[in-house]
Amino acid sequence: MADHEAIRKLAEALVNELAKSGKAVATAESCTGGWVAKAITDIAGSSAVFGYGVVSYANGAKESIVGVQNKTLEDHGSVSAEVVEEMAKGALRLSGADIAVAVSGVAGPGGGTKEKPVGMVWFGWAVRDGADALLDTRCEHFTGDRELIREASVAYALQGIRERIES
Repeated sequence: MADHEAIRKLAEALVNELAKSGKAVATAESCTGGWVAKAITDIAGSSAVFGYGVVSYANGAKESIVGVQNKTLEDHGSVSAEVVEEMAKGALRLSGADIAVAVSGVAGPGGGTKEKPVGMVWFGWAVRDGADALLDTRCEHFTGDRELIREASVAYALQGIRERIES
C-alpha cells in the first residue's frame, strides 16, 4: 500500500515528467473522490499540466458530465472496464488533455458483492492519438479499510499515468 508521502513523491515526479514532455493530464474519478486531482494539484507548477478533474461519484454524474452511456452502466455496472473507458474518453474530450485517467471501484466498507467485492477498483487510461484515443484498462484488488483502498488507488492511478508518458 502507498502512503501520503509516497503519493506526494509520485505526483511530484508525474508533474515534472508531464512538464518535460509538454503534455497535460485530466482525471475522472469516482471512488477516489478527486484525490488523484488533489495529489497532482498539491504540487507547485501543476497548473501547467493539469486543467480538468471531474468527480463523477453518482451514475448520473458519470452520464451527464463525462458522457458514460446509460446502457453501459445498466449492462456492466459503474465498477467495470467499460465504464472507466468511457469516463477516460470523456475526460479527454472535456479537457483537451493528452492523457486521462478514470477510477471507479468499491472502497467499502459496504457495497461489495461476490462479483465486485470491497477493494475491487477499475482504472482506465486514455492517451490522445491524433483524433482518437488509445485505451487501456486494469482491475486491481486492494485490501484494507476505505482509506487504504482509496490511497492505494490514487498511487496506482498516478503510476499508470507515468507509465503512459514514458511509452
